[in-house]
Amino acid sequence: MSIAQKTKVVEVVPYDPEWKVEFDRIREQLLSYVGDLIITIEHVGSTSIEGLAAKPIIDLDLVMDSYDVLPQIIERLQQHGYEHQGNLGIEGREAFERRQADGFMKYHLYACPKDGKGYLEHIAFRDYLRSNAVARQAYAEVKQRLAEQHRYDMDAYCEGKTAFVTSILSKTMK
Repeated sequence: MSIAQKTKVVEVVPYDPEWKVEFDRIREQLLSYVGDLIITIEHVGSTSIEGLAAKPIIDLDLVMDSYDVLPQIIERLQQHGYEHQGNLGIEGREAFERRQADGFMKYHLYACPKDGKGYLEHIAFRDYLRSNAVARQAYAEVKQRLAEQHRYDMDAYCEGKTAFVTSILSKTMK
């Protein structure tokens, strides 16, 4: 584990309706960069699920028709201060990191093909939790417990969520 991972605090906070507003702000900026190259931009991850406690980080998927447009997306985003990080070990999504301040809250940006596993899982998981209050509450409890147990270990926090996420995806990705 790196020093940065050890010192980064895992913080799960109550749902904030401002997350929707912030997503819209980031979305508009990204559309001005790559809107003609993509199908849509989806708000995914825990901040996209009303009522769910979350780490205060917006997750966005740039949905592309195919990998054919990825080189253009990479080039345009680089012109605006983003670094392409590859798939970070997750099939069907390409990660980007913002390298300069832009006035937005923290966010994670991914480019995903419309039929890619990463994108389809993001949407299936989000939509299931949006429509299932019991599962949403159970996930909030898992996240809060893990955040307390692994306050300074983001990898252990993420690993701890895997069984829950996999159980939901096994119901939704048939």
